[in-house]
Amino acid sequence: MIKKILIGLAIVFIIIQFFRPSKNLSADTSKDISALYNVPDDVKLILQRACNDCHSNKTVYPWYAEVQPVEWWLNNHIVDGKRHFNLNDFTSLKVAVQKKKMEECMEQIKKNEMPLDSYTWIHKDAILSEADKQRINTWCASIIDTLKAKYPPDSLIFKEQRWHD
Repeated sequence: MIKKILIGLAIVFIIIQFFRPSKNLSADTSKDISALYNVPDDVKLILQRACNDCHSNKTVYPWYAEVQPVEWWLNNHIVDGKRHFNLNDFTSLKVAVQKKKMEECMEQIKKNEMPLDSYTWIHKDAILSEADKQRINTWCASIIDTLKAKYPPDSLIFKEQRWHD
Protein backbone atom coordinates (compact mmCIF):
# COMPACT_ATOMS: atom_id res chain seq x y z
CA MET A 1 0.00 0.00 0.00
CA ILE A 2 2.80 2.46 0.92
CA LYS A 3 4.57 1.58 -2.32
CA LYS A 4 1.44 2.46 -4.35
CA ILE A 5 1.09 5.78 -2.52
CA LEU A 6 4.75 6.66 -3.16
CA ILE A 7 4.42 5.73 -6.83
CA GLY A 8 1.25 7.84 -7.08
CA LEU A 9 2.99 10.81 -5.44
CA ALA A 10 5.96 10.42 -7.78
CA ILE A 11 3.63 10.42 -10.80
CA VAL A 12 1.84 13.54 -9.54
CA PHE A 13 5.21 15.21 -8.89
CA ILE A 14 6.34 14.45 -12.44
CA ILE A 15 3.07 15.63 -13.99
CA ILE A 16 3.06 18.97 -12.16
CA GLN A 17 6.51 19.74 -13.62
CA PHE A 18 4.75 20.42 -16.94
CA PHE A 19 2.49 23.15 -15.50
CA ARG A 20 4.58 26.27 -15.17
CA PRO A 21 3.75 29.94 -14.73
CA SER A 22 5.33 32.37 -17.16
CA LYS A 23 8.69 33.75 -16.09
CA ASN A 24 9.16 37.36 -15.02
CA LEU A 25 11.84 38.17 -17.60
CA SER A 26 10.81 41.35 -19.42
CA ALA A 27 13.56 43.64 -20.64
CA ASP A 28 11.21 46.63 -20.93
CA THR A 29 12.47 49.44 -18.72
CA SER A 30 10.78 52.31 -20.56
CA LYS A 31 8.68 53.15 -17.48
CA ASP A 32 11.48 52.46 -14.99
CA ILE A 33 11.86 54.67 -11.95
CA SER A 34 15.30 55.71 -13.26
CA ALA A 35 13.64 57.28 -16.33
CA LEU A 36 12.44 60.19 -14.16
CA TYR A 37 14.38 59.99 -10.92
CA ASN A 38 18.02 59.69 -10.00
CA VAL A 39 18.93 56.25 -8.73
CA PRO A 40 22.46 56.49 -7.33
CA ASP A 41 24.78 53.54 -7.88
CA ASP A 42 24.75 52.52 -4.21
CA VAL A 43 20.93 52.46 -4.24
CA LYS A 44 20.94 50.44 -7.50
CA LEU A 45 23.13 47.84 -5.82
CA ILE A 46 20.81 47.60 -2.80
CA LEU A 47 17.77 47.30 -5.08
CA GLN A 48 19.45 44.59 -7.17
CA ARG A 49 20.48 42.66 -4.08
CA ALA A 50 17.30 42.93 -2.04
CA CYS A 51 14.34 44.16 -4.10
CA ASN A 52 14.42 43.58 -7.85
CA ASP A 53 13.57 39.88 -7.87
CA CYS A 54 10.04 40.65 -6.65
CA HIS A 55 9.65 44.35 -7.43
CA SER A 56 10.77 44.59 -11.05
CA ASN A 57 9.94 42.99 -14.38
CA LYS A 58 13.12 40.88 -14.41
CA THR A 59 13.68 38.21 -11.79
CA VAL A 60 16.95 36.34 -11.42
CA TYR A 61 15.68 32.84 -10.78
CA PRO A 62 17.58 30.40 -8.56
CA TRP A 63 18.00 26.78 -9.68
CA TYR A 64 15.25 25.55 -7.38
CA ALA A 65 12.71 27.72 -9.21
CA GLU A 66 12.66 25.01 -11.88
CA VAL A 67 10.95 22.58 -9.51
CA GLN A 68 7.20 22.58 -8.96
CA PRO A 69 5.53 23.50 -6.66
CA VAL A 70 8.39 25.84 -5.62
CA GLU A 71 8.08 27.85 -8.84
CA TRP A 72 4.37 28.43 -8.20
CA TRP A 73 5.16 29.70 -4.70
CA LEU A 74 7.90 32.01 -6.01
CA ASN A 75 5.66 33.24 -8.81
CA ASN A 76 2.98 34.13 -6.28
CA HIS A 77 5.50 36.26 -4.35
CA ILE A 78 6.67 37.97 -7.55
CA VAL A 79 3.14 38.75 -8.78
CA ASP A 80 2.17 40.08 -5.35
CA GLY A 81 5.39 42.09 -5.02
CA LYS A 82 4.94 43.71 -8.42
CA ARG A 83 1.29 44.47 -7.65
CA HIS A 84 2.37 46.48 -4.61
CA PHE A 85 5.49 48.14 -6.01
CA ASN A 86 7.11 47.69 -9.42
CA LEU A 87 10.28 49.69 -10.05
CA ASN A 88 10.05 49.06 -13.81
CA ASP A 89 6.49 50.42 -14.14
CA PHE A 90 6.87 53.25 -11.64
CA THR A 91 6.65 56.20 -14.03
CA SER A 92 3.34 54.96 -15.43
CA LEU A 93 1.72 55.72 -12.06
CA LYS A 94 0.01 59.00 -11.24
CA VAL A 95 2.27 61.32 -9.26
CA ALA A 96 0.11 60.98 -6.12
CA VAL A 97 0.51 57.20 -6.33
CA GLN A 98 4.27 57.56 -6.88
CA LYS A 99 4.50 59.63 -3.71
CA LYS A 100 2.36 57.11 -1.82
CA LYS A 101 4.55 54.22 -3.03
CA MET A 102 7.70 55.98 -1.81
CA GLU A 103 6.07 56.57 1.59
CA GLU A 104 5.01 52.92 1.75
CA CYS A 105 8.52 51.79 0.82
CA MET A 106 9.97 53.85 3.67
CA GLU A 107 7.38 52.46 6.10
CA GLN A 108 7.92 48.83 5.03
CA ILE A 109 11.66 49.13 5.50
CA LYS A 110 11.28 50.96 8.83
CA LYS A 111 9.07 48.11 10.12
CA ASN A 112 11.51 45.47 8.78
CA GLU A 113 8.72 44.03 6.62
CA MET A 114 10.87 44.14 3.49
CA PRO A 115 12.54 42.18 2.18
CA LEU A 116 10.40 39.26 3.28
CA ASP A 117 11.87 36.82 5.78
CA SER A 118 11.06 33.97 3.39
CA TYR A 119 13.36 35.66 0.84
CA THR A 120 16.21 36.46 3.21
CA TRP A 121 16.32 32.92 4.65
CA ILE A 122 17.92 31.81 1.42
CA HIS A 123 19.25 35.13 0.10
CA LYS A 124 21.28 36.25 3.12
CA ASP A 125 22.86 39.05 1.07
CA ALA A 126 19.40 40.63 0.73
CA ILE A 127 19.21 41.41 4.44
CA LEU A 128 19.34 45.18 4.76
CA SER A 129 21.89 46.69 7.11
CA GLU A 130 20.99 49.81 9.04
CA ALA A 131 23.10 51.79 6.54
CA ASP A 132 21.16 50.19 3.64
CA LYS A 133 17.86 51.10 5.27
CA GLN A 134 18.99 54.67 5.85
CA ARG A 135 20.21 54.96 2.25
CA ILE A 136 16.93 53.67 0.80
CA ASN A 137 14.99 55.94 3.16
CA THR A 138 17.03 58.97 2.07
CA TRP A 139 16.54 58.07 -1.59
CA CYS A 140 12.76 57.65 -1.20
CA ALA A 141 12.59 60.97 0.66
CA SER A 142 14.52 62.65 -2.17
CA ILE A 143 11.97 61.39 -4.70
CA ILE A 144 9.14 62.70 -2.52
CA ASP A 145 10.94 66.06 -2.31
CA THR A 146 11.32 66.09 -6.11
CA LEU A 147 7.60 65.40 -6.52
CA LYS A 148 6.71 68.17 -4.05
CA ALA A 149 8.94 70.64 -5.88
CA LYS A 150 7.66 69.72 -9.33
CA TYR A 151 3.89 69.31 -8.83
CA PRO A 152 1.13 71.31 -7.13
CA PRO A 153 0.30 70.04 -3.62
CA ASP A 154 -3.26 68.99 -4.55
CA SER A 155 -1.92 66.67 -7.29
CA LEU A 156 0.08 64.75 -4.66
CA ILE A 157 -2.89 63.86 -2.51
CA PHE A 158 -3.60 60.16 -2.78
CA LYS A 159 -7.30 59.53 -3.22
CA GLU A 160 -8.06 55.94 -2.36
CA GLN A 161 -10.57 54.42 -4.74
CA ARG A 162 -13.55 52.86 -3.07
CA TRP A 163 -15.82 50.44 -4.84
CA HIS A 164 -19.51 50.60 -4.13
CA ASP A 165 -22.15 47.94 -4.72
